[in-house]
Amino acid sequence: MAATENPLLPDDLAAPQIPFVHRVRVTWADCDPARIAYTARIPYFALDAIDAWWEHAIGIDWFRANVDRDLGTPFVHLSVDFRSPVTPRHPLICEVRMIRLGESSIRFSVHGSQDGVLCFEGQFVEVFVEAAAHRKIPVPAEYRPRLTAFLAV
Repeated sequence: MAATENPLLPDDLAAPQIPFVHRVRVTWADCDPARIAYTARIPYFALDAIDAWWEHAIGIDWFRANVDRDLGTPFVHLSVDFRSPVTPRHPLICEVRMIRLGESSIRFSVHGSQDGVLCFEGQFVEVFVEAAAHRKIPVPAEYRPRLTAFLAV
């Protein structure tokens, strides 16, 4: 079913971008006394990039999916390896790749770099749930073809 035939998908969705690139402006407020980003900000930057990926992929962000469509995707796993400090000196370029689409879960790889230097890499797994009941569900059939188009090969 094409996006134009599916009332849950907007008609104006862009072509899949692999990797999806999200630019983050790191500010002084993101930093600790060592003048590098607080450790906890790194997963935040990655999750912000994944949220932007969702909007690109299916036309809605996490908030609207939860509130308007009763579709939740809470995280059940995340891991991050730090490679180089993140600072406000350069934009943080986050590359998001969907690397697995399961029956009820989705796995992402996120690489964050500044000025061509890899700063962090991580994997993030979400599970699909009915948001109100917080009950696991399969990937919604109306989204599966669109999501499959984003699988990194």
